[in-house]
Amino acid sequence: SSGGPARGVGRSQHQENVEYLYASLKQVYKKAFLPLEEYYSFPDFFSPTMSDNDIDAKPFVLLLGQYSVGKTSFINHLLGDRPQGYPGSNVGPEPTTDRFMAIMHGKEDRVLPGNAVAVSPGKPFRGLQIFGNAFLQKFQCAEMRSDILESMTLIDTPGVLSGEKQRIGRNYDMSNVCKWFAERSDLILILFDAHKLDISDELKTVIEGLRGHDDKIRIVLNKADQVNPQQLMRVYGALMWSLGKVFKTPEVTRVYISSFWKREYAANGAQSQILFDREKDDLFRDLRDIPKNAAVRRVNELVKRARTAKVHSLVCACLRKMMPAMFGKDKKQKELLANLEIIFQAVAQEHGISPGDFPDAEIYREKLVRWTGTGRNLSALPKLNKDLVKRLDDCLANDIPALLRPLAMGNENGWERESTHMVQAFDQPAHSSAFDVSTQEESEDALAWASLARQAAGKSDEDGDVSWEGVKSYHRPARQP
Repeated sequence: SSGGPARGVGRSQHQENVEYLYASLKQVYKKAFLPLEEYYSFPDFFSPTMSDNDIDAKPFVLLLGQYSVGKTSFINHLLGDRPQGYPGSNVGPEPTTDRFMAIMHGKEDRVLPGNAVAVSPGKPFRGLQIFGNAFLQKFQCAEMRSDILESMTLIDTPGVLSGEKQRIGRNYDMSNVCKWFAERSDLILILFDAHKLDISDELKTVIEGLRGHDDKIRIVLNKADQVNPQQLMRVYGALMWSLGKVFKTPEVTRVYISSFWKREYAANGAQSQILFDREKDDLFRDLRDIPKNAAVRRVNELVKRARTAKVHSLVCACLRKMMPAMFGKDKKQKELLANLEIIFQAVAQEHGISPGDFPDAEIYREKLVRWTGTGRNLSALPKLNKDLVKRLDDCLANDIPALLRPLAMGNENGWERESTHMVQAFDQPAHSSAFDVSTQEESEDALAWASLARQAAGKSDEDGDVSWEGVKSYHRPARQP
């Protein structure tokens, strides 16, 4: 037997709790998050502001992988193996899915074009408009009746290409689009074929763009019945070796080994039938847990967003104060951008923020260069608004824990476990570490820049451990009003 489809993956039993939490999160976001994001132009540097649909959208399950690894077949198997598949689906050995497909619940089978979906008030895809018409022409929404889709939305993606194909033909940024979906997904499944373990440059770029979402990622080794147990052991080892070079983390990513389609297991995999069935059950159990845990995960994503927004506001304020009042702005701006890592270090020391909360310095530098390329300079950044930062801090310290408390106390079906995990997430960095203070080279220039940044934040070096040696060679910026 090849096992059945995902039985029991259906409607959540906690609708009242979830609806209450989502309604409260919308109020919290508008009260504490949105004012700070708008004041510091957060969408210009990170992701667009969130709408109500973004907050209470059904959980996303994102499927990634190279072509012909079985992504579309996996989805059709999950949806009950309809002979015609989901609306608009194609299955074949060649690259058949040439667009992003959002598979959602609907009253009838239909396929909606991307431009219409992106402006639809009832769908959470408004943010995809930032990728332009070139991408939206390669995006569709398939609607169909399904118990599973009442609780989640599945995202099918084009097969990641290899060789020359990956450099031509795409007129949109595949990596950034996948990153957009990953930020909003509750589970990310990366599929591999037992006969196709190579990780192309484009797939490597896509996986690297998922950094910061490691807890959502699961690996699926599909078509495992095509090899015998001895070969499977070698395939598994080769896959883990390849993944280790891309993920660069000491933790082992969960790998599910099976064949996810309607067919009987092949003769090669007959001896591993019990293993395949158990692995399939484990993955379907993960999928069943998604609706139950989606609300708490949504809180987790909002907390990460809040920490990023706070860091962004403090860095902006520091950069503004370090700019001279009148002369030498262009020169100073170049020096600030070149020494952005030192600015991060100084802000982290000044405000007691974990280095892991800071964005990648190189990417942030590119965003600043793009922002200043429109005729503005860093002195046009907003000054520190302590009221907005305090409002956000109070929200993280009081409002959000208060929302989670009744869920942690009053439910026997898993809320307590997930809420405990959520509380622990408050103390974890929002990003992978952008810099390491312990390895920061204590050169005279680095110390001087750190001291100037601390001075801009209004704190003397007597309050910290940064030496003032080397400051004389730098222009001391005038304080901005």
